[in-house]
Amino acid sequence: MDEAKLIRILKALPLFAKNFLIIHDKSGVERKFEMNRAQLYIHERLEAQLKATGKVRALILKGRQQGVSTYVQARYFHKIITKKGKKAFILTHLADATSAIFEMTKRYSENIEPALFPQPNKKNDNKLMYDGLGSGYRVGTAGSAEIGRSMTNQYLHLSEYAFYKDAARISLGLLQTVAEMADTEVIKESTANGIDNDFYSDWKEAKNGKTRYQAIFVPWYWQDEYCIDDPNFKPTDEETDWLEKFASNGLTKGHLNWRRIKLQDFKGDDEQKCRKFRQEYPFTDDEAFLSSITDTFINVDCVQKARTARVDSDAALVIGVDPSRMGDDRIAIIRRKGRKAYKLETHYNIDTMELSGIIKRIIDTERPKRVCIDCIGIGAGVVDRLHELGYGDIVVGVNVARKPEQPKKYRNTRAELWDRTRDWLTQDMPVEIPDSDELQTDLTVFGYKYDSSDRLLIESKEDMKKRGCLSPDCGEALMLTFFGGEYVSEGNYQVTRLPERHAGMLI
Repeated sequence: MDEAKLIRILKALPLFAKNFLIIHDKSGVERKFEMNRAQLYIHERLEAQLKATGKVRALILKGRQQGVSTYVQARYFHKIITKKGKKAFILTHLADATSAIFEMTKRYSENIEPALFPQPNKKNDNKLMYDGLGSGYRVGTAGSAEIGRSMTNQYLHLSEYAFYKDAARISLGLLQTVAEMADTEVIKESTANGIDNDFYSDWKEAKNGKTRYQAIFVPWYWQDEYCIDDPNFKPTDEETDWLEKFASNGLTKGHLNWRRIKLQDFKGDDEQKCRKFRQEYPFTDDEAFLSSITDTFINVDCVQKARTARVDSDAALVIGVDPSRMGDDRIAIIRRKGRKAYKLETHYNIDTMELSGIIKRIIDTERPKRVCIDCIGIGAGVVDRLHELGYGDIVVGVNVARKPEQPKKYRNTRAELWDRTRDWLTQDMPVEIPDSDELQTDLTVFGYKYDSSDRLLIESKEDMKKRGCLSPDCGEALMLTFFGGEYVSEGNYQVTRLPERHAGMLI
């Protein structure tokens, strides 16, 4: 390659990537990095800003797997090996994502021609350092607001920014590591995560021209792989409207056919599947920013149907108990035998010992197979007391924040149990619940969303209270009865003779 051609390639990132960078495509095959439409569009927008202002400040809103991180890593890698004294730092939301991004950059480094480009003097799990150039590349995970504060960077990439915990403090610290001077870049990119986060706030301000950041949106149908042509495909009225609106921008019937097939991967009814698709694969930025609050996890129709149904069941009895501290929250207790939930009761302003006594009398009288108690907070004391009284084979403490049985599908046990509750309510066979407005409200009031790893996350009680809702204690009690499955076979009632020193304490 002659020198003039090499210089031309080195100056243009798309040419540099196509000639020198190796990636793994979605099928796992190694190939040279030839940019797709979304990546080229982002590149053009960033380069235009760089030319106009001397620096880059950008927010990128994307759909799933459109290659944005691949592009940004290539952009920063290109800069640190062709310039002196440049430092890049990439922050991700999860440790797995951090590892994946760094592996991508190491692949760039390991496959680039050593005769033409410098090799790193230091290379470990999160760092590539080029001492001869005074340049380097580091990655980290957003776990602490203090991360990166001692650094000096020229290039900063905040990946999946909408999913950071304490994003404002993390961002504030890291942004101070990039000076407001020429040849510096800050790129925040993410899929959407509702509207209750800093990425949404930043996006709205950038879109309205109120900040120095530019807002860059890439629609899902720009991806060639999101297209399956079928001569028998006939668009619905809604799909015809989309074609009329977006065909000039690249939307085809093949994309809509792929969408139909992709909807089968999402859980829920048709509306929930469509909402999930719009968040993950948006036509517009407004579609992407769906508020999970307006999209309740359990539909009211199935709850109302269960209120009027009558079901006989001889299944084993399981009881759910959602304790609470003294105050506005209720203590809720509910029974369930297979497809029949019944006898909901609530209590206010009772302490741990009083609640333990109530549950003890229920066990002795109704002889359940299992009693499931939320053991976060005061529930732990209730569980301990009942175990102390000899009910260890019956009483189970359920930590709903713990790792679920299916960690790839759910963020925590609470999400997993609520999903089982919803499946129970929406099954073909009729189910019965108490005819209670209180329970109906609790079952239909909370929202949900999916994290960046496509795991279900149920709206927390704390977030519900922030928008003026009561804690869904009655619904949570029913949800707890599904710990161990719809039908419970383990556990065995056994009459307990109290030690003499406890006699009369809980009568």
